[in-house]
Amino acid sequence: MGRIVVEVMPKPEILDPQGKAVMGSLPRIGLTGFTGVRQGRRFEFAVEGPVTQEHLDDAERAASTLLSNPIIEDVVSVHPLQED
Repeated sequence: MGRIVVEVMPKPEILDPQGKAVMGSLPRIGLTGFTGVRQGRRFEFAVEGPVTQEHLDDAERAASTLLSNPIIEDVVSVHPLQED
């Protein structure tokens, strides 16, 4: 069985209150080396057999029409999941 990963992130100019909340919490647990956090979403699609270009094209279409809001989000990645 193959898997495809789709990652969606807020556009850089869009405020990210969840990322800001995480950033504010990091120092409270002793993590001070980070300069920013953006929170996005990850989707995994399972397919029968190996991932084909048709599967990737369909996942890209789903990402741009169903999984993301193109006004405030970018689809940053659609790729096969490399299993170890």
